[in-house]
Amino acid sequence: MTMATKTDTQPPAPRGATSHDQIRVQGARENNLKDVSVAIPKRQLTVFTGVSGSGKSSLVFGTIAAESQRLINETYSAFVQGFMPTLSRPEVDVLEGLTTAIIVDQERMGANPRSTVGTATDANAMLRILFSRLGQPHIGSPNAYSFNVPSVRASGAITVERGAGRTKTEKATFTRLGGMCPRCEGMGSVNDIDLTQLYDDSKSLNDGALTIPGYSMDGWYGRIFRGCGFFDPDKPIRKYTKKELHDLLYKEPTKIKVEGINLTYAGLIPQIQKSFLSKDVDALQPHIRAFVERAVTFTTCPECDGTRLSKEARSSKINGKSIADVCAMQISDLADWIRSLDEPSVAPLLTGLQHLLDSFAEIGLGYLSLDRPAGTLSGGEAQRTKMIRHLGSSLTDVTYVFDEPTIGLHPHDIQRMNNLLLRLRDKGNTVLVVEHKPETIAIADHVVDLGPRAGTEGGEVVFEGTVEGLRASGTLTGRHLDDRAALKPDTRTPSGALEVRGARTHNLRDVNVDIPLGVLVVVTGVAGSGKSSLIHGSVAGRDGVVVVDQGAIRGSRRSNPATYTGLLEPIRKAFAKANGVKPALFSANSEGACPTCNGAGVIYTDLGVMATVETTCEECEGKRFQASVLEYTLGGRNIAEVLAMSVAEAEEFFAQGEARTPAAHKILDRLADVGLGYLTLGQPLTTLSGGERQRLKLAAQMAEKCDVYVLDEPTTGLHLADVEHLLGLLDRLVDSGKSVIVIEHHQAVMAHADWIIDLGPGAGHDGGRIVFEGTPADLVAARSTLTGEHLADYVGA
Repeated sequence: MTMATKTDTQPPAPRGATSHDQIRVQGARENNLKDVSVAIPKRQLTVFTGVSGSGKSSLVFGTIAAESQRLINETYSAFVQGFMPTLSRPEVDVLEGLTTAIIVDQERMGANPRSTVGTATDANAMLRILFSRLGQPHIGSPNAYSFNVPSVRASGAITVERGAGRTKTEKATFTRLGGMCPRCEGMGSVNDIDLTQLYDDSKSLNDGALTIPGYSMDGWYGRIFRGCGFFDPDKPIRKYTKKELHDLLYKEPTKIKVEGINLTYAGLIPQIQKSFLSKDVDALQPHIRAFVERAVTFTTCPECDGTRLSKEARSSKINGKSIADVCAMQISDLADWIRSLDEPSVAPLLTGLQHLLDSFAEIGLGYLSLDRPAGTLSGGEAQRTKMIRHLGSSLTDVTYVFDEPTIGLHPHDIQRMNNLLLRLRDKGNTVLVVEHKPETIAIADHVVDLGPRAGTEGGEVVFEGTVEGLRASGTLTGRHLDDRAALKPDTRTPSGALEVRGARTHNLRDVNVDIPLGVLVVVTGVAGSGKSSLIHGSVAGRDGVVVVDQGAIRGSRRSNPATYTGLLEPIRKAFAKANGVKPALFSANSEGACPTCNGAGVIYTDLGVMATVETTCEECEGKRFQASVLEYTLGGRNIAEVLAMSVAEAEEFFAQGEARTPAAHKILDRLADVGLGYLTLGQPLTTLSGGERQRLKLAAQMAEKCDVYVLDEPTTGLHLADVEHLLGLLDRLVDSGKSVIVIEHHQAVMAHADWIIDLGPGAGHDGGRIVFEGTPADLVAARSTLTGEHLADYVGA
């Protein structure tokens, strides 16, 4: 119905002025959203708040951003779409007024060990062109300065045409100079594999000599080793001849035929290098990472000294500096060096490079260097690195979607991030931000608060309007928005100290510090001041120390809180014991799986370039188990009903009566302790929010026997109300006799600490020193550091 048919007295609205000034969402049901309808103003900064797991990401990323990306993908030809990820339409009735969405999330940057900050941001590409033009001696094209391009030499016959139909064959040699160090193949480190960790030489292959994860004689590897004919699989490995041992360990990939099937055989060392060592070690599954750390020793390449570059690339210099030297410089220093170059012939290139490097400093990453491996960046650093390419963009009227952009930022740096968000908005863009920090919520033009709680108790819009309106609204976020943690009146007395002497990791400058034990210690300082370097470099490797880092939980649709925490193991055993059957029957990934959907609960139909359709399995009705397995009960419930319980319900169920299982109850206790009482045991990990995953990881690692817990930014993804819960948990850990060291920027955690270690004063080479050690009250009273000033403002001192 148009305005004209509604009323004759009102003048007609300017064409499209209102309908196109909003992104309208009606009936969103993605994950836990309950028919959410919301109108988001365009060209404004909208912040989405709510407890962790209330549905913020489902609305912003799973609905608005996902649909925008899907519609853009559909504009390509069917052929091109075949190479793109297929996205299904979100569960929503109406989505109107969408614009192109640019997503800047917290996903860690690629786990490819060849990727560095320079390669990920195009800074390396520009530097390579610069050196190929100005470097002395001149060695070749930009490829000659790339550590990902090997040098190639070839020779052979070429045919030269000599006029009317006459040809002449000549011998020619072709060389292409690449910048890759030939010794380490551009990795910067060489590895030495301990053969004793690969096999037990007293056994034969058929007796299970191989100790490499995944190399079992029952599967394809067994068929290949038995059928290749290079060695006798029944002979102990220590009795192999030199040739047999060489073929087992080092043979290059060779085509063989086994039982009439064409296969490729390769020695163990080439296989390990290809499947395990070509990936970033931190990105491997835990059991494979443990094997790699046990069997492989990594040392800096002696030929290139860790620069990854060939001798030729290191010899070509501009003003006495090679490309390896400039990549190792702190970015803020590199920007000054580029500024000092006055070469009219490459002026446009220098301007572009200058702008890129200045963007790093502006976004608070001036302390990084371009040769820093991308996999070592924290979630917050990776997100800001991705932001850099958008800062100078001339695009307008697009929707920028940010996932907690203040993660990993000191209160001092948050103001800088706020200014960047406002700049993007002022260029005429719609900026959507999922955020918990009050400092960023305060700059919003419009706030959407989801809740009232998490999981099934959330998924509703409880408030929409201005920040002032939110304060007065009485919602959980509104009530906690002005929360200020008070300083503790008295602090605990340390029971001892962990000594760190002469710490020099990254930018640390011979740091000596005694970290008190038996208390809650907070290590703080601006981003890049050396907090993680101090703790991960000097504390993490010690006996009795467990580190809970920010690394995301990796899990498929088949993983859930019960499998991740090890809870399913005692539950399966309890079911098996009560019914006198095998525990494997109670696993949806093993013998008990529904044969139709293989235990996934859903059936995927691949429709080529169209989205893969997911339908609930009709046989098991999404329960994932065979019907015969569901007849076995424990305490009156079958395994599917137990997995559908919430943590709080299961905690009660396994505490008493026939179902009493102390091992399961202990794990459930820990899950409830970290505030995840509302999660269902069988909820796929892929549907958990960032804050929920962080706490699930904390609950799993609390089971490890240790004396010292190190937590790296545990407030990541946590709502203001959840932070209180976390502080209670940290107190309980300390009161039980443990020592807790927290790397954190959140002022509430600092105020709650017994002891603060503040690093600084700045980032990169301006940091790396201890600028304060003492109680929070002393830090506030002294106001001698940036942290002290911000903490004093926070507690109202």
